[in-house]
Amino acid sequence: MISLSDSQKIGMGLTGFGVFFLFFGMILFFDKALLAIGNVLFVAGLSFVIGLERTFRFFFQKHKMKATGFFLGGVLIVLIGWPLIGMILEIYGFFLLFRGFFPVVVGFIRRVPVLGYLLNLPGISSPT
Repeated sequence: MISLSDSQKIGMGLTGFGVFFLFFGMILFFDKALLAIGNVLFVAGLSFVIGLERTFRFFFQKHKMKATGFFLGGVLIVLIGWPLIGMILEIYGFFLLFRGFFPVVVGFIRRVPVLGYLLNLPGISSPT
């Protein structure tokens, strides 16, 4: 079992609430207040989980500057009050930032009983 420090536990909670508010804000037709709260909680939770220094190193690597610009620019645009445009930019930046983690996540999901069966179906297991 993985042991987490108290700040990492707080970060997991903040990140979870951030994802919840982001999802709920999109369900409610891009409610800008919920999306803004979700963005702030997600970024704060991420910095609590991995630490401030590692968060800055992750976001501001030279090869990730474009992705960081899209992600943080989308957060800023949501905070300004244009939620649809901001979320489009954020999602694009999110995929650029975390594209290296997606194969790891898919590999993990393949080991989950029901989801693994669905991901191993012939049409899905090897996209061509």
